[in-house]
Amino acid sequence: MDLFTAMHGRRSVRAYLTHPVGRDTIEAVLEAARWAPSGVNMQPWDVAVVSGTTKARLAEAILAARAAGEAERPDYIYYPAQWHEPYKSRRRASGLAMYAALGIGRDDQARRTEVWNANYRFFDAPVGLLFFLDRRLGQGAWLDLGMFMQNVMLAAEGHGLATCPQASIADYPDLVRQALGRSDDAILVAGMALGFPDPDAPVNSYRTERESVEAFARFFE
Repeated sequence: MDLFTAMHGRRSVRAYLTHPVGRDTIEAVLEAARWAPSGVNMQPWDVAVVSGTTKARLAEAILAARAAGEAERPDYIYYPAQWHEPYKSRRRASGLAMYAALGIGRDDQARRTEVWNANYRFFDAPVGLLFFLDRRLGQGAWLDLGMFMQNVMLAAEGHGLATCPQASIADYPDLVRQALGRSDDAILVAGMALGFPDPDAPVNSYRTERESVEAFARFFE
């Protein structure tokens, strides 16, 4: 697969086949991703690969916390406190497209909750990736990690795999750190589902739109 095909083909997949992903394939994806750029070659990315019993226990712990009404305690704030345009409309369109694909009405709170909780199971993908950063690093390291994560997603495409980057996994970082034996020095930035996409799943049938180049780029000559 060439680079441009991978870039255009990448999408956030929320339903996966049960086919396992071999460790050699996971390592090949990370081998390609590690060539991402970083400021002064810091290479700040720190990745935990979870599967099997570990992934299941982690999901159970988070879902139990949510069922008990425990508040989310992320290490950082991903979304704005108040949404404004054009981001508000883009967010709404994204949600409407997903729920429409699933046939879930606006007032069907039970099914909406079920769909949301699938986040914490990595959408039942066989592999979950967890991305950490050293808390002592500056904001530039977040840019470096973002480029690394994009490399992971593109490399996965090249291996016939699908991904879904997930800020939701970082809602309960203390539970994740406890499950993996990590200290508070490790900020949990995001998770990512990794596996073979289910082509027949309704949730995978839609595609979000992207703005044209003319909408976001200005040229100064």
